[in-house]
Amino acid sequence: MTDLQSSTALKFAAIDIGSNAVRLLLTRVLEDGQGAFFKKESLIRLPIRLGEEAFTIERFSPGQIEVLVNAMTGFKYMMQAYQPLDYMACATSAMREVKNGPEVVRAIKKECGIDLQIIDGKLEAEIIFANRFEQRLNKQKHYLYIDVGGGSTELTLLAAGRAAAAQSFKIGTVRALKGKVKASTWKSMRLWIKEHTRGYQPLAGIGSGGNINKMFRLARQKEGKPLSYKALGKMDALINSYTFEERIRILNLRPDRADVIVPASRIYLTVMRWAGCKKIYVPQIGLADGLVRMLYERYRKSGSPLV
Repeated sequence: MTDLQSSTALKFAAIDIGSNAVRLLLTRVLEDGQGAFFKKESLIRLPIRLGEEAFTIERFSPGQIEVLVNAMTGFKYMMQAYQPLDYMACATSAMREVKNGPEVVRAIKKECGIDLQIIDGKLEAEIIFANRFEQRLNKQKHYLYIDVGGGSTELTLLAAGRAAAAQSFKIGTVRALKGKVKASTWKSMRLWIKEHTRGYQPLAGIGSGGNINKMFRLARQKEGKPLSYKALGKMDALINSYTFEERIRILNLRPDRADVIVPASRIYLTVMRWAGCKKIYVPQIGLADGLVRMLYERYRKSGSPLV
């Protein structure tokens, strides 16, 4: 039996409750003499758009809560079948902004037995950064991690292998579709980028989120190679040349992706322009992947699961 085969028991699960969808990631960690390899075994994504109510009425309706609890109940049974060593469940922007968020957390605990944590933007950025994708690139270069979600955008400046600065902004795809992004927030983001990226040129982007992943695949770029700002601009023009229905039929986008991908491309291009990024790497990782990595690292330090 090889070292990789002997570590079959190292399984972890992560739940990401976002503004546009909820996800359950099941991952096995394989170890050998060169380190750990994270193998995604299953990703279940449900298009539950919590941001619809969160960014308008600032409360989840009873019907929305029931849908979310039902989804978490399904995730509970999937995790029981998978039998991970440990799991983590986090909710981001939409849950942060609703007035009855704590009520929803209690309902999920009571009905599903799942411990859900509502995380702030700073912690969200730290979890995404835990993926450490930049270590696969030139560690002496500088990068700007750009994660665009339904409710917020997380930026992390990576300078020579360390996180030099991080900030969360209430600029997200669902929020933009609802007309809830303030001009002052765009201005704040621009000022933050200009202030913190000064002196760190040349700067490359690292993009995470379902929309940049889809744009990367649509561009037919080779895995591991970055997208240029120009190529992303062409992809943005292509996406905007189609109607909502044509994006579904011709580009084969899911309905809940076909609308949010439009503001998403604008956000990535705007951040890259302000930061002077001429290219962006797209590692196809996100919050759930960061949660799994954190679980594994804590497990290795303690020698036992967290729960």
